[in-house]
Amino acid sequence: MEALELVAWPPEPIRTERLVLREAEARDRATFIELLTSPEVHTYLGGPRPRDELERKTPEVPEQWAGSFVVERDGAMIGQLLLRRASERHRPAAVGKADLGYLFLPRAWGFGYAAEACAAVLDWFRGVFPGEPVLLATQTANGSSMRLAAKLGFVEVERFQAWGAEQWLGMWHPPVSSSADPASDEKFSSPR
Repeated sequence: MEALELVAWPPEPIRTERLVLREAEARDRATFIELLTSPEVHTYLGGPRPRDELERKTPEVPEQWAGSFVVERDGAMIGQLLLRRASERHRPAAVGKADLGYLFLPRAWGFGYAAEACAAVLDWFRGVFPGEPVLLATQTANGSSMRLAAKLGFVEVERFQAWGAEQWLGMWHPPVSSSADPASDEKFSSPR
């Protein structure tokens, strides 16, 4: 299995009906800090990080790595999608598999942006890694994330206790295409 880091990065921006998914730029720095310091965003993620620490440590262009997408609406960042390989801190069944995560500003909640952006990234991932499943983990108490996982087609793999709460681990299997695109099998090295 090839690592996500071996894919050409950044890809061309992914455009949906209302959104653009793209690489981070310097103009996104303040929004990244806002996302990471928001108590609402981090209700189920262990709490917000200290703003003064992030102001000092966040680079001019944050989150520039393979698998990190800025979600843009009308020219402004409203969230972030993350595709990364699950590590040892995850459940043993998840290690090495692609893991989808997302953060959206509270003012962007309730409009279907997360579903639209996640569906677009899953479609992109399917083209780059045909047939490979994707995982998503969330607290069972996070009703919005549980509904989004179901809407996207994630199926429960297991529930477990971690970080003081019950967690849900789901898996998405890409639809099987009858006509494979040979170009989608090409893998390139990251230019960074």
